[in-house]
Amino acid sequence: MTRALTFCLFLLAVTVRAFAQEASITALKAGKLFDSENGKFVENQVILITGNVITQVGSNIPIPANAKVIDLSKFTALPGLIDCHTHITGQPENFYVDIFRRSSIDVAIESHIYTERTLEAGFTACRNLGSHDFVDVALRNSINAGKTIGPRLYVSGPYIGSTGSHGDLNGFAPQVHIEQENGVADGVDGVRKKVRRNIKYGADVIKFGATAGVLSEEESVGAPQYSQEEMNAIVAEAALWGKKVAAHAHGTEGINMAIKAGVASIEHGSFLNDESIRLMKEKGTYLVADIYNDDFILAEFAKLGFPEKILEKERLVGKTQRENFQKAVKAGVKVAYGTDAGVYPHGNNAKQFFYMVKYGLTPTQALQSATINAADLIGVKEKLGSVTKGKFADIIAVNGNVEQDITVLEKKIVFVMKDGKVYFDKTSK
Repeated sequence: MTRALTFCLFLLAVTVRAFAQEASITALKAGKLFDSENGKFVENQVILITGNVITQVGSNIPIPANAKVIDLSKFTALPGLIDCHTHITGQPENFYVDIFRRSSIDVAIESHIYTERTLEAGFTACRNLGSHDFVDVALRNSINAGKTIGPRLYVSGPYIGSTGSHGDLNGFAPQVHIEQENGVADGVDGVRKKVRRNIKYGADVIKFGATAGVLSEEESVGAPQYSQEEMNAIVAEAALWGKKVAAHAHGTEGINMAIKAGVASIEHGSFLNDESIRLMKEKGTYLVADIYNDDFILAEFAKLGFPEKILEKERLVGKTQRENFQKAVKAGVKVAYGTDAGVYPHGNNAKQFFYMVKYGLTPTQALQSATINAADLIGVKEKLGSVTKGKFADIIAVNGNVEQDITVLEKKIVFVMKDGKVYFDKTSK
């Protein structure tokens, strides 16, 4: 065989392969479809997908003869759900064992279990806000490479916090020190350098601690833990690199300082006040409030060896956080879905929908918080968050009437597609 003939055969093979990929068309026939951009359900929709991209959506679309047809006519289709606040690399088993006997290697080895559970629960994208040793970066890369099953991840790397803060190791003798890549940084220069380091090693988003927290042993639950100048520097440095900032913030003063600094989202927001609401509406800041996990923490964390001091902080926060969430919703603050999953078991992310509806959102608003709003917060609205032409084919289906019973999302997900590939299908059972 001559070189010329060999080359021609190679070109033919490449052309045939490219044509086959172009011709890979899937048609989903949905009984109902949630239109997240307009906040309504539409009936009898056909969704055409070429490769991993949605090409057409409508009620009178002819299905190509070469399309693979997936019949969802008995179900309701929705955009893949997005959780904007997870800790997907692990979940607590025992307070002291988790700190002293488990390394980042242990966490990394087990994290694929949690990503798969999360995807099967209908969450096709997540922000991961805090991970030692950049485990979340490695996990994201493995998922993107097709080596690990899981949602699309947008990750922060280590949580940036001041010395002695919620992001530091507290409650132990001074000689106790754990060697790991963490986010402890102080001063304007220090926090700028830490932002740069996180981005250098792969962070998509920056997370820092504006205030104290609950599940750690510092004394306060909500006192500011950075100065206004330090918060301003974190946001400004992140902006230079095109990154958004999420602020862990429970206490009123720290919440308002973080909003003034220009963060994209307030995580938790437990003690926000009227001034917080005014500032958030003025600046377009999202509220990401984990209003389910109070129930799980108070029911289970004593069994996991968490100190009474921590449980008492949770008792102080939980009820107030829900009341202030309701107040913010009523005032028109933008809300994105975020659960703090990892504080409670992964795969149960949808349990929060019930509480969001209970505390002020309509079912369609709750769904928008986990679709189009979440995509907007993350900065991927042009590719995710709705089932519309040109977006990635991240689509799920549920067996039940979501408008009447939002809890069907907890237990009746029957179909999950991410990036045009079906990962979970119980539609025939």
